[in-house]
Amino acid sequence: MAVLGLQSSEASPPPPDVVVAGHVSLDVFPTMYGPVAIAPGHLVAVGPAVVSTGGVVTNTGLALHRLGVRVGLVGKVGADLFGRAVLESLTRHAGHLTSGISVCESEPTSYTIVIAPPGTDRCFLHCSGANQTFSAADVPYDALMGVRLFHFGYPPLMPRMYADGGAQLREMFARVLETGAATALDLCMPDPDSDAGRADWTQVLAHALPFVDVFAPSLEELLFMFDRPAYERIDRGEALGSVADYARLSRLGGRLTAMGAAVVAIKLGDRGLYLRTTSDPTRVRAFCERLDLSIDAWLDREIISPCFAVNVKGTTGSGDTTVAGFLAALLRGVNPGDAAAAATAVGACSVEAVDPTSAIPPWGQVAQRIANGWSRHPLAIELPPGSAESDPTGTITVKEHRLA
Repeated sequence: MAVLGLQSSEASPPPPDVVVAGHVSLDVFPTMYGPVAIAPGHLVAVGPAVVSTGGVVTNTGLALHRLGVRVGLVGKVGADLFGRAVLESLTRHAGHLTSGISVCESEPTSYTIVIAPPGTDRCFLHCSGANQTFSAADVPYDALMGVRLFHFGYPPLMPRMYADGGAQLREMFARVLETGAATALDLCMPDPDSDAGRADWTQVLAHALPFVDVFAPSLEELLFMFDRPAYERIDRGEALGSVADYARLSRLGGRLTAMGAAVVAIKLGDRGLYLRTTSDPTRVRAFCERLDLSIDAWLDREIISPCFAVNVKGTTGSGDTTVAGFLAALLRGVNPGDAAAAATAVGACSVEAVDPTSAIPPWGQVAQRIANGWSRHPLAIELPPGSAESDPTGTITVKEHRLA
């Protein structure tokens, strides 16, 4: 049986390098020309809608595809108009991308209405749809043989994956590791008033991270799960920079590697990316051997990659595409500094369009743009005196002085 483009025939195409699984949806972006106040009985005039596939499966998956990586996708949509739109969109990119997407007759397709007035932060109207029933059983493990990397995203929008302390999330990653693939996990922000918002994410992650090679959450998501007072300061309107300090990042990075992750990549919005790797030689060896990486290069590193300067047109999905840049770099065997630079570069390309992926060029063009001296924003995180050194691309390595 053909799954994800993996057939037994000698003439069949090679397996994907990466399989991206998890949340998939359709995103609708009404064009807005100024501040919006939504009130009962009022009509708000908007412009044409931009419609795009959304969720980690399509955002990260299509970004990898545009970078030239062989990709397989695993997700669920409904047998409805939105589901057909998702499948048709994927087919326009490449026909094989739909082969791992299940169509559920009894469930709706997930969708999100993105309300993004100019000059203000976005808000979202979201229906989880068929993602509500995604479980460890929906991953085709037999089809992962020969796949180098498995990436899963958005368990807070998938109730079965965080139920019972994340038992199915742990089971899924443990079974994926048995196939020989490296593993990666991304999160999303839970609704504080939902079951996901009340879940014990410390417990969920403690169960899953020993089986996760690369953990790539945002700082806001981590604050919600590990430091609620700091998260609530942001929720009340404080800038992310008020809590994006080195001491907090170092503590979080140390805590997450101690919980089992080999690599932690914390997305910092317009402040870039913080990267921390484990100091456990056995753990880093297992990760590096799965991807043919240098153990010495990836052992016990701490790196900050500031954002590249671009004309921002839209930020939805930029975190997912940042992860795509990081995963694509891993597959090329680069060192941590270059991987962090690639992550922020692909994320920067993403925000040059309203939708997440259409502005992302092939890998070679991203690399050339960096090599040509693509300017970066100044480092917005204060580091201990004498603790940092910068490479020619502007990526910063933190030397010693760890606070975690």
